[in-house]
Amino acid sequence: MPRLVAGTVAGTLGVAASPHSASASRDARDEPALDRDSEELATLPAGHPLRTGVLEHSPFLAACHGVRTEVTPVWFMRQAGRSLPEYRAARVGKAMLDSCLDPALASELTLQPVRRYHVDAAIFYSDIMVPLRLAGVQVDIEPGVGPVLANRVSTLADVQALPELGEQALEPIREAVRLTVAELATMQPHPIPLIGFAGAPYTVASYLVEGRPDRAHPRTRALMRDDPATLAALLNWVADIDIAFLRAQVTAGASAVQLFDSWAGELDTSDYLVHVQPASATVLRALGTLGVPRIHFGTGTAHLLPAMRDAGAEVMGVAADTTLDKANHQLGGTTPLQGNVDPKLLSGDPQRLDEHVRAVLKAGREAPAHILNLAHGVPPDTDPQVLAHIVDLAHTAGPASQKGR
Repeated sequence: MPRLVAGTVAGTLGVAASPHSASASRDARDEPALDRDSEELATLPAGHPLRTGVLEHSPFLAACHGVRTEVTPVWFMRQAGRSLPEYRAARVGKAMLDSCLDPALASELTLQPVRRYHVDAAIFYSDIMVPLRLAGVQVDIEPGVGPVLANRVSTLADVQALPELGEQALEPIREAVRLTVAELATMQPHPIPLIGFAGAPYTVASYLVEGRPDRAHPRTRALMRDDPATLAALLNWVADIDIAFLRAQVTAGASAVQLFDSWAGELDTSDYLVHVQPASATVLRALGTLGVPRIHFGTGTAHLLPAMRDAGAEVMGVAADTTLDKANHQLGGTTPLQGNVDPKLLSGDPQRLDEHVRAVLKAGREAPAHILNLAHGVPPDTDPQVLAHIVDLAHTAGPASQKGR
């Protein structure tokens, strides 16, 4: 195991790794998920937070490694976003993708929710379309619509014409991460880790094929059925740029990564295993060589949790279509879980929300470790005080090590 888990985190927090942690299982994969040694971390730059020990008190990283701590760590998907007035002020006159590629602004937007909510992890402010833009693909985020691409991909020739993502193009990402990590190292009462972020190959490929958001994905499904070789080539292209994008974030200072698959839940298990899992596994396994924890999340993916975990994740994000205790049972009681407060309840009755959060925390204690999060991203109309209250609930609910309570 990495020094972070085997020694420093467990020793500092006074807890032990769960006997049901993923290091005891994962026969479906070539590598044990948590049994990492210092050789992998040694591939990171000498000043990386995972090598300097600055994150030794992180409950988030402890949970990623199957270690239960005195508090349940918490962060929120899309915690940097339109729900924050300071975010709206910083984004005035700046398009979404332009904001992501402005290192100082991207860093500031990443840090805003950490300062406000005192969450246990920062998620890098980015978008799943950023690596496409960096590679030279013509894409914009249209307000009220989403990603819109100038040219759809429909043939193998289209895939072969896609540009490569060069190292120099990634410098704005590395600079934004460096600025962010430097600030996170000064956080009190202890430094906060940064999570790197990318869209999974299938979700990004679906946008390339459809040209714009379409929940039915008619062109993508037709390509899967009629020309699977072209879809596989496209998924491999996306996997390559995902690896470059995530590797840039990790080598610049990110201490974990999350691969986000918006559309995989629309597929049955057979189609996922044949057409989608291989490309996601390519990404996750490539990042595994760096020794950072890997989180895999998709919406509506209760039926896919084991397959997504076996693509190469230490932590499985859980959406709103199941409960954490059921997910834990489905995964054999071996995998740390992240989730799964229903975002739809954030603007509803406060008492009902409190009951729901406590139920999620209780269900999460059935897993080897639990990171409290939402079942999807923060809605734009969310009152920031509600999220701050959820953080307080998580941090005051009692020891996360008290299983089943």
